[in-house]
Amino acid sequence: MVDYITEARGNNRLPGIMTLGYIAAFSETLALAVVVSKGIPPLKDALINEPEDHLKAASAWSLGQIGRHSPDHARALAEADVLRRLLAVYLHQDSSEDLQTKAKRSLKSVIQKCTTLPALEPLLEAPPNILKYVVQQFAKVLPNDLNARKNFVQSGGLQKIQEVSAEAGSKLNDYINEINALYPPEIVQYYSPNYAETLIKKMDEFNPTG
Repeated sequence: MVDYITEARGNNRLPGIMTLGYIAAFSETLALAVVVSKGIPPLKDALINEPEDHLKAASAWSLGQIGRHSPDHARALAEADVLRRLLAVYLHQDSSEDLQTKAKRSLKSVIQKCTTLPALEPLLEAPPNILKYVVQQFAKVLPNDLNARKNFVQSGGLQKIQEVSAEAGSKLNDYINEINALYPPEIVQYYSPNYAETLIKKMDEFNPTG
């Protein structure tokens, strides 16, 4: 089946794409079998390269069925750079409504299982309706992993979430606050967008002669 999808093109691919999705949806074990059988690359290829949106949508759906079961399943998609590709088709102005819907649903279901934080970092620039699920995962994982907290600073992730305009009282804002609470206030302040202005203001106000 995987070989068939790999070699076929156009509508000939559709039955195979859907079959892999149905197999993966059936159980965690069967979804893992699809991963082990190298089922992700041809689905990703169809998502990227097929010109017809209904084929892209079918691929997005099937990829979501593979990744939604567990952190291991989600990691397989993340490491194959599928999440970024799903986001790209979701955001593309020419994508059909059905494609956008399926891409969004797959993104949401896989992100909510993904604990591979470096793979999620490129999604920190996603729109708020996707971003909240991404930031939620960081808020879940970071409290229990010191190295991940350090890496989040070093990679620029902490700075990115300071630049997010989240509405007060929103889930996204709550998750950002939870993450910020894991760091010393001065570090959070350092990465805030207005930090340089604050420093300059303090310099202007500072009188060394007393």
